[in-house]
Amino acid sequence: MNYDFVVIGANGMQGRIVSRDLLESGFSVLLAATDDYNLDPLLENKKADFAQIDLRKIERVKKVVKRSGAATVINCAVDDYNLVVTKLCLDLGVNYIDLGSVDEEMTYGQFRMSDEFAEKKIIGITGMGSTPGINNVMLRYVRPQFDKIHTVHLGFAWNSNMPVFVPPFSLDAISWEFTEKAKVFENGKFVLRAPEECKINYDYREVGKLKTFYTAHVEHYTFYEYLKGAGIKNIMVCSSFPDHSREAIMKLIELGFTKKDKIDIEGVAVSPLDYSIEVLRRTPIPAGYKEKENIWLKVYGSKDGKEKVVEMDAIAGTLPGWEDATCNVDTGMPVSITAQMIKSGLISEVGVFAPEFVVPPEPFFEELGKRKIWIYENGIKINGKGKLSKQAKKKETSKLLEPVAA
Repeated sequence: MNYDFVVIGANGMQGRIVSRDLLESGFSVLLAATDDYNLDPLLENKKADFAQIDLRKIERVKKVVKRSGAATVINCAVDDYNLVVTKLCLDLGVNYIDLGSVDEEMTYGQFRMSDEFAEKKIIGITGMGSTPGINNVMLRYVRPQFDKIHTVHLGFAWNSNMPVFVPPFSLDAISWEFTEKAKVFENGKFVLRAPEECKINYDYREVGKLKTFYTAHVEHYTFYEYLKGAGIKNIMVCSSFPDHSREAIMKLIELGFTKKDKIDIEGVAVSPLDYSIEVLRRTPIPAGYKEKENIWLKVYGSKDGKEKVVEMDAIAGTLPGWEDATCNVDTGMPVSITAQMIKSGLISEVGVFAPEFVVPPEPFFEELGKRKIWIYENGIKINGKGKLSKQAKKKETSKLLEPVAA
């Protein structure tokens, strides 16, 4: 059987969301992962099948992908393997999408393959999820409203209805973001900032006021590449966690449960991080547990010589029937939407890109709306049921665009 898509890392949180959304959209999917834990509900679909893979043995993975007949590979594995899977797709002449990486060199390594991707008439998109992902597409949407852009602030904030710890995403990525300095773009230069150095605390839409931290993310680099001709001087990426979640994560880090160095346990070498990931993915979500997340973007610049600011917000929450995905639907579903856009030809560029360069905002937002992920522009809903017409939105927005200091 030939498949429409291969999802690598299909047994992880994002891999399951992406795969389910693709299957429920009518596509066939080969679920590729180290094991089939928690995949039984997806494998009940007649258009789904499973392949066991080990990304440390990439030539074997290449054979699996080639036999699948899929034209697009979606990489939801840990970002350590982004570069090698991108190269695999180049070798096979198939399209590629991933969730992004915090590794600057890895991201630019992917961009350096762009000409080779173009020669084979395929596309690679790196950093497609919530943030990076939705934020990038919101920036593409906003860009035509400015002549010059000097400052961009962006990030995510989330909270839950219960003070219990449910891992919001990969513990590997979380521990990195909590401990590594962020390379913030300030006054035209990249500088290193510790997470706690951030002094901005926002009152987030539908989430509330939370402490904000600088975060090591790839958007610092891709936003700079996208806006370097627009006069960009400042780019700040932030994250905000509820106190109970941040405290639990910090305790895991302090106790060594996120270390990658392997230790011997009764003759078996295992890293504390791998052990923690396996324990946490087997921990059930409490009944009635719900989350809400705000993916946000603030763009400062000028139009026709006048200073202006545009604020974009994406709001996602726990959806009925998707309780085990919590608010992570806003990471997995955008990947599925983008893959479908490539298959339909709505994204026709060739090469390797970040989302802000190629993903068309309006149809992307409409697909998010179908999945109850709402987009707001300066407080006005612009997708899904209840959105304003373009004329009405323009009229309402004009009332809000007063000059705001960055």
